Formats: sequence, structure tokens, C-alpha cells
Amino acid sequence: MTWTAPEATRSFGPLTAGERETLTGYLAFYRGTLLRKCAGLTGEQLAERTTGPSNLTLLGLIRHMAKVERIWFREGLQGLSLPPMYGAEKGKDADFEDLSPDRAPEDHARLVEEIRLADEAAAGMSLDTTFTWRGSVCSLRMVHVHMIAEYARHVGHADLLRERLDGVTGA
Repeated sequence: MTWTAPEATRSFGPLTAGERETLTGYLAFYRGTLLRKCAGLTGEQLAERTTGPSNLTLLGLIRHMAKVERIWFREGLQGLSLPPMYGAEKGKDADFEDLSPDRAPEDHARLVEEIRLADEAAAGMSLDTTFTWRGSVCSLRMVHVHMIAEYARHVGHADLLRERLDGVTGA
């Protein structure tokens, strides 16, 4: 049986809420939106490059966002020293370049797990919590804003990739 990316639920960010609820709500919205863009597609479809000469694929975006979740929340915020998610010897773009449709189920599950671990890492911490990342002091507030922007940018890419792949728009 051929694996297909599972359906994803998406919650909408609050229209009236405090800062924490707004930031976490919109981050959850964009996370869910990326997963919805991939829902129902096979590993082969997720790995297909539809907008050459760009190396962007839906699977690459899944892998990239798993890496970004890990870097900001677990390595940055928690200060954990974790091995590279993808082969460091393959360069900084291995998340986009070293794709295998056969690994799509694991890559998808990795993103879902990194989201869970990111939420767990931030739970109970003040938005004013700071850490030093690559010589700069960062706050958990900034991480949320950065992640919302990162997802929003890549969800835009995912819109185009999905439409080119099978004509699906929206969601």
C-alpha cells in the first residue's frame, strides 16, 4: 500500500486574546496549514519538483521546518546539543536536496514530533525568557514571531507547489 500524508487539523489563531495565546495560536495555524497542504499526497508527489529550477518541494519544506523547529526551540531555547537532523556533510540545504520519497513517512512524522517537542520546550516559559544564539540574545517572544514568519513564507511556497502538482488551491 502506498503511503499518503495524513489529513491534518488546523486551528485558527484567536482574533481577541492575550499576547501568548495570539502567538501560539497563529504558530499552530501555520503549522497546521503546511501539514494540510501536504495531506493526501504520496511520498513521490511530496518530493516532486514542480517549479524548476528551484529545489523547493513539499517534502523539502516538511524537512526544513522540522529542522527549524528543532534549532529554535530545543537547541536554542533549551540549549540542547543535538546531532544535525540531516547529513552535515551534505551541506546546509540537505533538507531540500537529500530527498527520498521512501522516507516521506518518517520525515512527516519527524515534523509532527518536532512540533510537539517545541511546544513542550516552550510550555510554562515566559515570553521574556532569553537565551543566546549564535552570539545574539533572543527571547521566546522573538522565536514565536520568527517561526510565524518562517511558516507563513513557506506556506506561500507550499501554495504554489501544491497548485502546480495537482491543481489544489486553498486550504
